[in-house]
Amino acid sequence: MLSDAEIRSLVTKGKLIVSNYREEQLTPNGYDLTAGMIRVPGENGSDGNIPARSFFLVSTLERLDMPSGIAGQIWLKSSFCRKGIIGSFGLVDSGFRGELTLALYNAADTAITIFTGRSIAQITFIRMSSEPAQTYEQRSGNYQNQTGVTTEPARR
Repeated sequence: MLSDAEIRSLVTKGKLIVSNYREEQLTPNGYDLTAGMIRVPGENGSDGNIPARSFFLVSTLERLDMPSGIAGQIWLKSSFCRKGIIGSFGLVDSGFRGELTLALYNAADTAITIFTGRSIAQITFIRMSSEPAQTYEQRSGNYQNQTGVTTEPARR
């Protein structure tokens, strides 16, 4: 797992987090991702008010550029878990570029408000034991260069 010093070094070289990086979001072993666009499927737009017992999607403000040989793992901030928010996240593949779309569910009996720019998840970066034979872009790249909330993979 990369330390804060390693993350900072890669960011200054134009890798890992290539836009909307904020030093105060850096943690000892990761980086706090912030909420960008928020969408509740079936509703026109969203003001960040998430109804009780509803599925919603959040894009990150940060744009990533994962170097070959480094993957990312996402963890929901515990402050949201304590409010009844749950999510399921995959690894961020080596070679991925773009903003992330997080799939979440408000399991609570009350609505919650999520503001743009608020820390919502932490990403940790993991150095792989060797370089991959093919990066994400080379294998599938379905969501390569995504911006905002993305629900369908790009056509290749």
